[in-house]
Parts: sequence; structure tokens; C-alpha cells
Amino acid sequence: MAFSRDKAAKVYVQQRLRERGAEVYDWLQNGAHFYVCGAIAMGKDVHAALLDIVAAHNGGDAEAAAEYLTRLQTEGRYGRDVY
Repeated sequence: MAFSRDKAAKVYVQQRLRERGAEVYDWLQNGAHFYVCGAIAMGKDVHAALLDIVAAHNGGDAEAAAEYLTRLQTEGRYGRDVY
């Protein structure tokens, strides 16, 4: 869990994602769907974390990581509702 408002020590979604990056990448590789809903800043930070995670597991290729996330969006497997 991540709580950035209810606790003295703030924990953000992107922190939790990075902590479990290998598992997140494995889920995505095996067909998982990933949806983000919330504030624009949080959405950008989560997207950046996903880019880092994918790049870390595809040999460090940032451009390929961006293409991977774009493909997931096109397939309807990565959705963002940020406001």
C-alpha cells in the first residue's frame, strides 16, 4: 500500500512500483492490464516509474521502454485517467 496523505512518512505509488519492478514487469509481460487514476502529477510520476522499470528489464533501452508502454496503451492494457 502507498499512503501519501494519511501518514507522517509519505509513501508514493511510484515508490512501491519501483520496489517491485521485476514483479511488475513480469506481470506486464504475461498479459496484465495496468490502470492509473488520479492527479496529473501522480500519473506522470507513475508513468516515469513504469518507463524506468521496463528499461531496467529490457537492457536499459529507454526508447524501447517508451514504445513498449505505447503498445500497451494501444492494446488497451495500460490506461490513464488523470486530472
